[in-house]
Amino acid sequence: MGVFDYMEKYGHEQIIFFHDKSTGLKGITAIHDTTVGPAIGGTRLWNYENEEDALFDVVRLSRGMTYKCAAAECNCGGGKSVLLGDPKTVKSEAYFRAYGRYIQSLNGRFYTGEDMNINEHDCDYMVMESDYINGLANVSGNPSPVTAYGAYWGVKATAFEKWGNNSLKDRVIAVQGLGAVGYTMCEHFHKEGAKLIVTDIVKERVQKAVKAFGAKAVGINEIYSVECDIFAPCSIGAVLNDDTIPQLKCEVVAGCANNVLLDENKNGDMLMNRGILYAPDFVINGAGLINVYQEFFPPYNREATLREVEKIYDRLLRIYAYAKEHKINTQLAANKFAEERMALLKDIHANYIPNAKSL
Repeated sequence: MGVFDYMEKYGHEQIIFFHDKSTGLKGITAIHDTTVGPAIGGTRLWNYENEEDALFDVVRLSRGMTYKCAAAECNCGGGKSVLLGDPKTVKSEAYFRAYGRYIQSLNGRFYTGEDMNINEHDCDYMVMESDYINGLANVSGNPSPVTAYGAYWGVKATAFEKWGNNSLKDRVIAVQGLGAVGYTMCEHFHKEGAKLIVTDIVKERVQKAVKAFGAKAVGINEIYSVECDIFAPCSIGAVLNDDTIPQLKCEVVAGCANNVLLDENKNGDMLMNRGILYAPDFVINGAGLINVYQEFFPPYNREATLREVEKIYDRLLRIYAYAKEHKINTQLAANKFAEERMALLKDIHANYIPNAKSL
């Protein structure tokens, strides 16, 4: 699919390719929607096999951010950047300062910060060149722990919806991906007494989880078919599809990954028809966004932020109720939840007020 085809299909305002020859910086920024405020979304560094895979990822991620902002009641639109390269070799001060200069050139249409393989120290280099960087070490810091905390509360809400009890004690949870967010989620699960099954492409992460939590390690493809109560996808997107969903032996899917379903309609219905309750990704993993959004309203307050994050629990329960009432899958119910708020705000913004605050 071509760039304009993606823009037409998903409703993007801009898709920008950028390159800095001196540092090897290569990337794509997708700005999905700025109707109710500037686009916001993290920057992901990944060794994509090709440019087409990177484009597919950034398009879906940026659209998801628009819905995530709406569902989290943040007055921003969705955007995302992906950087193409090996995280083990491309990182440097010059690399991230070049990226910061590029972000500055967008003149506030897009705010960014940490995502996969980008940390708050990388952002410290970006902010040397840009006014539009979130998640700084001296403000809200790395959003990963907050994202994990919000997703943990989302798992508890989903457990309550499924079983009438939100306790995770003795629940078997299969966690796919042990990065900064996935591993921290495991800490919350373990503390509550859950039994963990884990996998990751990085063996050292798996070994660490086995030692710290008494987790059972399985292969990266085996994780789909293990018997468990909850499958928690915490890595890359599109992991639930026509091939993997029939393998699932769980009653709940609830994790922190973005764009978990390859096809929201078809694969969402497949889960629903199998009686598997799915926690919509952009709702359950919205805490990182909520965290950096608070930087727009200084001074940043961690306790107040965590209170906002805990509202994910009730949002999910409202979405599950909507899905049952309208007999649709939970991903589509979450889309409706977000779209209704976006429509409301678009109507409000149609009544132009000079110098009105966008946030």
